[in-house]
Amino acid sequence: MKSRILVSLAVAGALVTAGCSDSNAPSGNQNGSDQVVVGFSVYDMQYEFFQKMEQGTRAAATAKGWEFKLHDEKSDENEMVTGAQALIDQGVDVLIISPFKPSALGPIIAKAKAKGVPVIVDDIGGGGAPYDAIVISDNAGGGKLAAEFMAKQIAANGKTGKNVASITCEPSAVYAARRNAGFKAEIEKQGFKVVAELSGNSKAEEGYKVMKDILAKNPDVAGVFSCNDPMGVAAANAVKDAGKDPVKDIVTVGFNADPEAITAIKGDGLAATVAQDPAAMGALTVKLADQALAKTALTFDNAAEREVYNPVQLISKENVDTVK
Repeated sequence: MKSRILVSLAVAGALVTAGCSDSNAPSGNQNGSDQVVVGFSVYDMQYEFFQKMEQGTRAAATAKGWEFKLHDEKSDENEMVTGAQALIDQGVDVLIISPFKPSALGPIIAKAKAKGVPVIVDDIGGGGAPYDAIVISDNAGGGKLAAEFMAKQIAANGKTGKNVASITCEPSAVYAARRNAGFKAEIEKQGFKVVAELSGNSKAEEGYKVMKDILAKNPDVAGVFSCNDPMGVAAANAVKDAGKDPVKDIVTVGFNADPEAITAIKGDGLAATVAQDPAAMGALTVKLADQALAKTALTFDNAAEREVYNPVQLISKENVDTVK
């Protein structure tokens, strides 16, 4: 869930319907004034990923002249529900929420719908609730980028092995699972075989253990993809502890562009990572909110789930210095 700012607001805006309203005061505001009020309920402001998301959301909202109200859920389900409902009671015109517990979105969205307040979800999940749209990273596309890079790097290393491994996040991380699925589909197209696919439950210590197990059973693996960077860096450390290089011997790729991954790439301790862009995701939710307030039809990448995808980018030694 962490990343770097990589995509401009213009790119984010390109994902929604052409000709959407950029007016500073869409019709339908609930607070009795001409100024639109947007409430943003965020997962937990102690994490850099959500700090970046808040910055992108706030910047896009204030650029429109909207009033911005922030609520920090602090990784607490009760705080999420009561705080988000409090924003609605305060008369916000639109609610943007990055939910700590998606399955608890029901009463929040029910209250919003009763008051005619659109709800845009940012990342994590929608819990099956009737939100207006959800913005997520292109996780499957990120897995594909990782596979394409890995195949090219293995060839550049002069390796001929066709066995690779995949380390997944916790089973409940349904969006993150798309990363490994995208990786597997593409790497198999490239002629490789995924000989091990194990969960590290998003934890570094488990990622390290899983990689040790993979190496014990499949010492000939030419690459490994991890669902997030804590596991990716840990897997790379396991590769090094086995006397091999995580760039030249076993191409090791993570996901998120966490600071530890960026440092590892610069020091040749990790081959690559895939960067999400929470600031651009926040800006995109504001674009969608503007459309919803103007009652303009939204365009989705996955209409069945009302999903809008934000682009991701592969980060390797070639472009790591561009990451801020």
